[in-house]
Amino acid sequence: MEDSKALIEEREEIVEVDVEETSEPEISMQDLLDSEGLEIDLPKSGDIRSGMIASISSSEILISIGAKSEGIVTGKELSQIDSDILESYEVGQEIRVYVLNPEDRNGNLSLSISRAQEELDWELVETLKENDEFFDGIISGFNKGGLIVPIGMLRGFVPGSQISLTRRTSGSSPEQRWSQLVGESIKVGVVEVDRSRRRLILSERKALNETRETLKDRLLEELEVGSVRTGRVTSLANFGAFVNIDGADGLVHLSEVSWERIKHPKDVLSIGEEVETKIISIDREQKRIGLSIRQTQDNPWLGKVSDLKEGQLVEGSITHLTDFGAFARLGERDLEGLIHISELSTERIEHPKEIVKLGDSLTLRIIKIDREKFRIGLSLRKVDSGAYIDLDWKMAQEDFDKDITEDAVAEAGEETTVVDVDAEAAAEAVVAEVETAKEEPAVEEVVAETEEEAVVAEVETEKEEPAIEEAVAEEEAAVAEVETEKEEPAPDAEPAPAEEA
Repeated sequence: MEDSKALIEEREEIVEVDVEETSEPEISMQDLLDSEGLEIDLPKSGDIRSGMIASISSSEILISIGAKSEGIVTGKELSQIDSDILESYEVGQEIRVYVLNPEDRNGNLSLSISRAQEELDWELVETLKENDEFFDGIISGFNKGGLIVPIGMLRGFVPGSQISLTRRTSGSSPEQRWSQLVGESIKVGVVEVDRSRRRLILSERKALNETRETLKDRLLEELEVGSVRTGRVTSLANFGAFVNIDGADGLVHLSEVSWERIKHPKDVLSIGEEVETKIISIDREQKRIGLSIRQTQDNPWLGKVSDLKEGQLVEGSITHLTDFGAFARLGERDLEGLIHISELSTERIEHPKEIVKLGDSLTLRIIKIDREKFRIGLSLRKVDSGAYIDLDWKMAQEDFDKDITEDAVAEAGEETTVVDVDAEAAAEAVVAEVETAKEEPAVEEVVAETEEEAVVAEVETEKEEPAIEEAVAEEEAAVAEVETEKEEPAPDAEPAPAEEA
């Protein structure tokens, strides 16, 4: 029994030894390839490989990329290749391809040329963004939000806010704003890259920021005050409008936008509009350019005052009151003049409202026309001033002659011309006034002179000019005398009562 047990143990030891001697270590396929010095890079989905075109037909392209079989580009992938590019392919040409499927249901290695190019374009835009580099492209289209600029196989989007201020145009619809830009060249920078969402955002303004300062410095050196340049309106604000001239923005202050009074630049301008501007100031240290649009245009104000003269009487309507005076609109001329507080009354007043109120229609005298500052000075207290008698008579005579001429033209063909007796009598009365009170001093001059000074002046000039009281009395007497002569009855008429005389 013991011998049998010992024999079994001996046999087990022999079996264990045989197993150890005959067993071999497990070796994987990759270990075997490595041991033989063989390396096979099997293609995987998403790989981009370089290959060589093996054959080209109307339905497929075979490309060798070093795999166990040639890859194939067919169907949809073939149709996505531009016809011009497809015709340029030749057998033996090296080309980049994208591995769609290492082995499709037919056992083929499925490849894509367009996807390979697209992946390379994604790599390009990522590099541009990382290095802050720019891309020169062509505007291929637009949508409601901005412009489309392709980069290779990718469609980049330039939002309206990222389009250069010099390129923006006005319009209520995308077609009006962007259609005219299609086909133009454009330099853009990359703002956002998102492959998963196939999102590529570009910016023209980012690309121009780097060169805008250089452009402005060069422009500031070239510009001269007084020169006229064409620019494009880039933005509007309450205080004025910005106009881009050769890449640099200048400011047109609200007061320099138009000769007419406006509340906001948008009343006469729109973004994208081309305008002629005049350089009125240059600050090279602050890099600021002052522009004027109105100074490139004829001033309508000068035309409105062309027939007005200083000293002329005009009808005006009070439009505004201030502490220093009142503004009046002159008839239907769309002109305003200022009646300074000192010209409202011969008496001292604290505020114009003591003499006039809004809406009052008054006869006023023009005392100054400043054609450089475009201002008209008016006076209420000088309407009856004797200093303007000569001018009043001259203008009354001109108006009288004008009326006669107009009547003659209207009644052409008639032998007689009707003369207004009342107008003639008024003219004769004015003549009498001139003869009796010629060169009557202005009110302010009389106030300034004392009675003694008036007598001295009278002796020196030998003009026998009366003092203000005597002049007024003689003037009234002369007028009464003229009226008496005009109304003197015939010899056989009954004398008029003493009161009427």
